Amino acid sequence: MTLVTSARPRWDPVQPWLGLAVRLGLAAVWFWAGSTKVGDLAAAGRAVNAYQIFPFDVARVIGAAQPFVEIALGVLLLLGLATRLAAGVSALLLVLFIAGIASAWARGLAIDCGCFSEGGPLAVGQTPSYLPEILRDIGFLIMAAFLLRWPRSPLSIDRWMAGGQRLEDENG
Repeated sequence: MTLVTSARPRWDPVQPWLGLAVRLGLAAVWFWAGSTKVGDLAAAGRAVNAYQIFPFDVARVIGAAQPFVEIALGVLLLLGLATRLAAGVSALLLVLFIAGIASAWARGLAIDCGCFSEGGPLAVGQTPSYLPEILRDIGFLIMAAFLLRWPRSPLSIDRWMAGGQRLEDENG
């Protein structure tokens, strides 16, 4: 006779609070990323242009919009409002960022990703750090995937709008 135990009872009390930590952590990431770029939208456009994927004018528009999208995602995640949507958009952006960094690496470009800085071409003699940037973004992607699966957490507007429904009922 084998005894089968479920990990579910141990997970139930932890998951909501882990969800809160993940939600607030990803919110902080987006706030940090957006706030480093919002003060100089021209530099953000140049950072996107450094990837040499889009025409210059398109890169400028993307660079100018990106900080506001990142800050908006941070606000939504901080409030716990439309968490699953914010997590989905986060996941999509992170996949695009990973693909962009991998593309720059594969093409031998020497650029700063511009993820938490102005970005752009590196000075002569500087070497890019693509692998750590990709691994970091994969970690953020895992956080977004967690929120896609378990979007509601304590201290969230989503939970409040659901009528205070028990977390086990809505996330299980």
